[in-house]
Amino acid sequence: MKRIIVLLVVFYSFYSCNEAFNDDGYEKINWSARQANIKLTDSLESGKSYLSVYSQIYSYSQHKMYNLTAMISIRNTSAKDTMYLSKVDYFDTHGTLLKTYFDKPVYLTPMETLDIVINEVDIAGGTGGNFIFDWKTPKNSPEPIFEGVMTSTSGQQGLSFLTQAKRID
Repeated sequence: MKRIIVLLVVFYSFYSCNEAFNDDGYEKINWSARQANIKLTDSLESGKSYLSVYSQIYSYSQHKMYNLTAMISIRNTSAKDTMYLSKVDYFDTHGTLLKTYFDKPVYLTPMETLDIVINEVDIAGGTGGNFIFDWKTPKNSPEPIFEGVMTSTSGQQGLSFLTQAKRID
């Protein structure tokens, strides 16, 4: 009987770990549960930010690639105001749109952080992938922060680096 219980616990653990990601390897964020109704009369300031991300980097030469896991961090830096994302698009090295994350605006509560994880096996973005974030904040609220953390480990070797978004509008 104990073996069956242990087997069920192990099976449940594996099942629950796999449940955090969609079939395409992207982390599950319930974007529809975060939908926000933004009225045209709301006095919000708009912005657009560009973030470079790397699914792969060159190693030794142009012909050897190293795959990376990319974590895209979306941070509301306001301690009192909710911020809104009206669009998040992911593009590959050639500028081809790979994914649009939601169709309607979503919110982040004060000081909240959301993470989008691109698995190491997903190399669609290539060496020059990027995100474009369209966002809105109340007037006089601090701008959000968008960062990319790229990591990989192999044996006893680890690699990690950070990119930060630049406001483009």
